[in-house]
Amino acid sequence: METNNNNRNRNRNGSGKPGGNMSNGGKMPTGQRISVMLIWFILFAAIAYMWWSASSNTNPVKEEWSDVRIQIASGDVEKITFIRNQNRGELSIRQDSLSKYANLFGGEAPKGSTQFFFLVSNTFDVEKELIDVQDNFPDAARFKVVIVDKTNRWLKALDWIIWPLMIILTWLLMFRPIRNLGNGGGAGGGGIFNVGKSQAQLYEKTNNVKVTFKDVAGLQEAKVEVMEIVDFLKNPKKYTALGGKIPKGALLVGPPGTGKTLLAKAVAGEANVPFFSISGSDFVEMFVGVGASRVRDLFRQAKEKAPCIVFIDEIDAVGRARSKNGGFSSNDERENTLNQLLTEMDGFGSNSGVIILAATNRADILDKALLRAGRFDRQINVELPELNERYEIFKVHMKGLELSKDIDVHFLARQTPGFSGADIANICNEAALIAARKNKSKIERQDFMDAIDRIVGGLEHRSKVITPEEKMTIAYHEAGHATVSWILPNANPLLKVTIIPRGQSLGAAWYLPEERQLTTKEQLMDEMAATIGGRVAEELVNGRVSTGALNDLEKLTKQAYAMVAYYGMSDEVGNVSFYDSTGQPDYQFQKPFSEKTAELIDYEVKKLIDKAHMTAQKVLRENREGFEQLAQLLLVKEVIYSDDLERIFGRRREEAVNPISVNPDNNPDNPVSTTLAFSKKV
Repeated sequence: METNNNNRNRNRNGSGKPGGNMSNGGKMPTGQRISVMLIWFILFAAIAYMWWSASSNTNPVKEEWSDVRIQIASGDVEKITFIRNQNRGELSIRQDSLSKYANLFGGEAPKGSTQFFFLVSNTFDVEKELIDVQDNFPDAARFKVVIVDKTNRWLKALDWIIWPLMIILTWLLMFRPIRNLGNGGGAGGGGIFNVGKSQAQLYEKTNNVKVTFKDVAGLQEAKVEVMEIVDFLKNPKKYTALGGKIPKGALLVGPPGTGKTLLAKAVAGEANVPFFSISGSDFVEMFVGVGASRVRDLFRQAKEKAPCIVFIDEIDAVGRARSKNGGFSSNDERENTLNQLLTEMDGFGSNSGVIILAATNRADILDKALLRAGRFDRQINVELPELNERYEIFKVHMKGLELSKDIDVHFLARQTPGFSGADIANICNEAALIAARKNKSKIERQDFMDAIDRIVGGLEHRSKVITPEEKMTIAYHEAGHATVSWILPNANPLLKVTIIPRGQSLGAAWYLPEERQLTTKEQLMDEMAATIGGRVAEELVNGRVSTGALNDLEKLTKQAYAMVAYYGMSDEVGNVSFYDSTGQPDYQFQKPFSEKTAELIDYEVKKLIDKAHMTAQKVLRENREGFEQLAQLLLVKEVIYSDDLERIFGRRREEAVNPISVNPDNNPDNPVSTTLAFSKKV
């Protein structure tokens, strides 16, 4: 049965390749292309000749009727031909009188029998006017009068040719098949009659992707899950012998840039089976019913190629949860497409041998029917890489770079917590560009540090005009952050502080917090105190505050509300959480708590912020001397590091009591501390 289907496809397309109906890989033979071009050339040449012949017989000079009467009186007019349907009169001048009008002709009389013409209105009575002229002038000035109705046959023929030609050309452009020139293309739906065809690209053995699992650094757990699917396709008897069934679908879920699409490419390169790739947005069109038709066509092709894998990237474009209120449904076409997708994945019919692989970073908005077992049996979380995984990702992206000997990959992995694989690839590329800009032959460690600063904080603006007073305020502001974060044991330890404008900030601080999965209330309070430390420093030194703490206050307020309303860290509000894990706040038309509770939440949030403010104030007053010294050092050096803080305040208490260490390669001689955070001041 499968052989018959394949033969039918080959007969329909004219070749074994999808979308091709020419023997030359879907291209028109050379001789046929020349014949078509010759026909078009002859056609346009004929149209141009007709146009030229209709307009180039004569170029008479325009005259007014009053001037024509003068010419008639002088006896120079031999004949007047009046075209009645055009309200136009044409004058033929006697041959012996043409020399009089040489200056009007530019030295040469017009070709043809007509030298002048005049135009009149519809009320012009030709016979009366010309008879009056004949009667008023002597016999010597008499001339011949001809009244005709004239039609240009060439222009008439042109009208009959050009409009049908334009209609035919438009028809050909609209309905001709648009061949897929991509890698293997799917059914190559083109033209208006093929708009419902699937737009998926097909990858097979002949045009398979060269990416393998070796090219995917990190993501160990995700690779194990996906490799099991690949192994089933390669060795199905290993699982079916025990009565097991392969999952019908796997959903890759994770933040942007973590490698979901790269993992799918590795599956395409390893599976050695037909692999269909399509984006969720390719299903949805402005035409009603197109999305559902494309879904049907995609699964029809997949069944013919089974066993195979269908990869739908950004499935949230078509799989968003269906509206529960029909009156608020704004896109029925998308919902119809989703309904068809649900039916094809696990409906009345069977899709044996077709495995669905999808990716999204918004799993919370997907329809519950799409996520149930039988459609997507498993969800594979592709999270941001941890320290060891960042180390592996750096090694992958550094393969083609010219590196100096001072590059420590472990150090770079420690400086990039919260960075995705795409971010790390961007760092490596940016470091190469920075080194090339400085005319270096090799990429040095400082180039990578500059690249991290550029990506996290933006481009430096050393040319920005800042007054001495503003610069001093910025220095004390950043020194306040640095001092509080260094003194409080649970706050994130500082790595670097700068008062050089970068991006949209006037100053910036980089922190090196611990990579932890759980955070206590004490840790959050110390972090809040460090966040508001800049505003407190301005109050102590200047006696007034500025707008420079906008970003700090925004972060502080959001964190305080999260502690009270989400994490249940308020004694008055209690152990309740108003967090919505569904990620669909659009359907909530009112708050999930009463007005009295809202007032209590606001009160508790203010109390937490006031407590953090008092803590920062106490730290800065007790360490006023070191704080002042740090601010002056910032004014001189503009950039300071943790070594400068350790020289002023001594070693951090938390490090002395409980040093944090992570060992990425199980080397006891290589302990490393962890991660980086960035604070931006507006």
